[in-house]
Amino acid sequence: MAAIGTWSGGRFMRFGEAISDERLVELLRPAPALSTLITSDVYGMGAADLLAGDALAGCARGEFCVVGAVGHDFYTGERNGAKGFPRFTDPALRSPDAYAGYLRMATERSLERCGLDHFDVLLLHNPDRTGYESEAVWNGMVALRDAGLTHAIGVAPGPANGFTLDVIGCFERFGSEIEWAMLILNPLEPWPGELALAAAEAAGVKVIARVVDYGGLFWGDVRADHEFAREDHRAFRPAGWVTEGLARIEQMRPLAERSGLTLMQLACQWDLAQPAVACVAPTLIQESGAGARTIESKRAELSALPAKPAIKEEDVAEIRRIGDNTGCMALKGAVPDHSGADLPDRWRIADGQLALAARWRIDPEVDLAKTRGQSSR
Repeated sequence: MAAIGTWSGGRFMRFGEAISDERLVELLRPAPALSTLITSDVYGMGAADLLAGDALAGCARGEFCVVGAVGHDFYTGERNGAKGFPRFTDPALRSPDAYAGYLRMATERSLERCGLDHFDVLLLHNPDRTGYESEAVWNGMVALRDAGLTHAIGVAPGPANGFTLDVIGCFERFGSEIEWAMLILNPLEPWPGELALAAAEAAGVKVIARVVDYGGLFWGDVRADHEFAREDHRAFRPAGWVTEGLARIEQMRPLAERSGLTLMQLACQWDLAQPAVACVAPTLIQESGAGARTIESKRAELSALPAKPAIKEEDVAEIRRIGDNTGCMALKGAVPDHSGADLPDRWRIADGQLALAARWRIDPEVDLAKTRGQSSR
């Protein structure tokens, strides 16, 4: 299954050329081969929800699925520059006894903007440590499902890579209630998302894989000499990431051709071949410059993704070998190299998490640490 997110098109996130509202609405409009839409209330402080509502207008409710996400408080919190709005669990904003009330308010307002009476899935968006571990948070999420505001609940770690022990711990604590998780995973970034897949499968949690396109490279219209706009968030990646990424993708091209797939479809199929992965949500980017594809052509390519597996088991392993990125970056969440007070997106590993890591055969000092250069990542 493939999905399209309201973050596509650069309208609410800084990548490529920002398309018009009208083009984004058409991009998001459900079709039989692409009928799942993902949105978040914080994108554009509700504006993405409104455009999602425009795209869904006139469509029969049974013909599409909508995944919502709440968690960043833009109602009472103040934006902290590029770091965005605080999580609703920030103790400066409210105490645990107010978590459920906030979640209900945010969900109801998001649904109203989308023109819906319920989400098919509602994700806890980019939680901090409290979000992963608090019973008050997850009791609030369960209450939303019990009230019929969503059919299923889940967690969406991020926005950066990491949070491995945190999301596994969340599965262990609340897996009987959690049905979905959204993780960063693609053939050039198998690590660290792959470390959480076995735990998701054991808990019966289905995974939505995002950033399948690896910063747009799998779409085929980002060249080695591509000039990213100053505000494009990809411009802040380490030098050389495009050149090395394209070289690795070229090694995968024969596998795609042998399977009758485009490179983007190969990336999607590789994700879907992983344990627990049930949905892929690549980013559709309108690049600038000569040779840039239209975002509509990218949607058509995603819509044509074969529903059945098209790559062999040995090809899945070979793609993993080619794309190996283990240890290439400093991760977020509970990590072995953090000291001092907890930050909103990085904190020390707790004693209980060491036991959790041992259960899942994860060595934090090796498996969650930056162990090599980051030139291409």
